[in-house]
Amino acid sequence: MSNEPTALEKKWQEEPPSTPVLEDSFNENGEFEPDRMDSSVFDRIPNPTGWRIVLLPYRGVEKSKGGIVLSEETRQKTQLATVCGFVLKIGDLAYKDESKFPTGPWCKEKDWVIFGRYAGSRINIDGGEIRILNDDEILGVLNSPEDILHI
Repeated sequence: MSNEPTALEKKWQEEPPSTPVLEDSFNENGEFEPDRMDSSVFDRIPNPTGWRIVLLPYRGVEKSKGGIVLSEETRQKTQLATVCGFVLKIGDLAYKDESKFPTGPWCKEKDWVIFGRYAGSRINIDGGEIRILNDDEILGVLNSPEDILHI
């Protein structure tokens, strides 16, 4: 018996490692952890122009508090209907209009924010969805998305 790798084993060795995706930024409970986001994923997220803000909508956890595992479809519906998101990037002109924002910016990168249910444009990217909103569509800032009730 030879120790030569089979053709299939050779092919596996030749395959490049998978490209990191947004999905990798979530822990085993389905919670978003910004520190787990690979820089290549962050670089692929569009840079907002002007007064726009890029958000990652909250998508909920994989299990209910009672321990029931939620289906992917349920989690996607929650993400579509959510009013909470994580600020990924802010455009150069966001919050620069002093007559509109006399007290300064309403939020900053890495904040959890509340926005209108139908606010912004939805864009699908590998492993998830992002939203692009105008700076004045932010309704409030949260410590955690778990601070508000979701559907």
